Amino acid sequence: MRLTKFSQVMIVSILGLTALSAQAQSKGIVAKVNGVAIPQSRLELMVKANVAQGQPDGPEMRKALRENLIAEEILAQEATKKKLDKDPEVIAQLELSRQAVLVRAFQADYIKSNAVNDDTLRKEYEVLKVQMGDKEYKARHILVESESVARDIIASLKKGANFAKIAEEKSIDDGSKENGGELNWSPPAAYVRPFSEALVKLSKGGLTEQPVQTSFGWHVIQLMDIRAMEVPAFEEVKQNIQQRVLQREFATVVQDLRSKAKVE
Repeated sequence: MRLTKFSQVMIVSILGLTALSAQAQSKGIVAKVNGVAIPQSRLELMVKANVAQGQPDGPEMRKALRENLIAEEILAQEATKKKLDKDPEVIAQLELSRQAVLVRAFQADYIKSNAVNDDTLRKEYEVLKVQMGDKEYKARHILVESESVARDIIASLKKGANFAKIAEEKSIDDGSKENGGELNWSPPAAYVRPFSEALVKLSKGGLTEQPVQTSFGWHVIQLMDIRAMEVPAFEEVKQNIQQRVLQREFATVVQDLRSKAKVE
């Protein structure tokens, strides 16, 4: 169980609150702090969150979480004594937190109530296979901020300049510049449209004659290789497809609610 340094200090400094009485347990109470009960349900919620993150449930976890709850209750009581709960900024933050919890609850309820059947998922899978195509491309690029710079780079490359060296020196794509501009093997659909359209027109070893503009800037693209793409089996990507479908459907629900809401 991982705790912040602050929490560890607080746990050590809080004495006389580590024993949970049988009476408190029977009432579903984790502990009482200055007469204020901490409900068992609050501890169970924290346990659930930690288990979801891969931590095993057990006495050590529960003990540590209980101590955190006690520390937080003590601090919350002190904040209230200082009337910090009346501070406008604190009130706004509390309202934002409440709203976020309600939004997550609505999302969870939607997912629980709108299971996607296998037929829908398989249709989505077939659509994605068509969109992705049967080939994937190994490309490299140099991304710059202006068309004129991109044109100068193309001219230099045609004269024999080293692509990787220019990429390392001038590309603004931090994800690829250190690797000479090389990108991972990907189907065209993985790239933004102007990039993918230019890429599929190239032959192996080919270089774009003109700079390609996208929302990221201006690209100089070279196609290094092409190979047949191995499409993963349905069962391997089923969960991802389900998330994709649910996200799309939920976005539609949000748009519908937005259209019906009275916003002034």
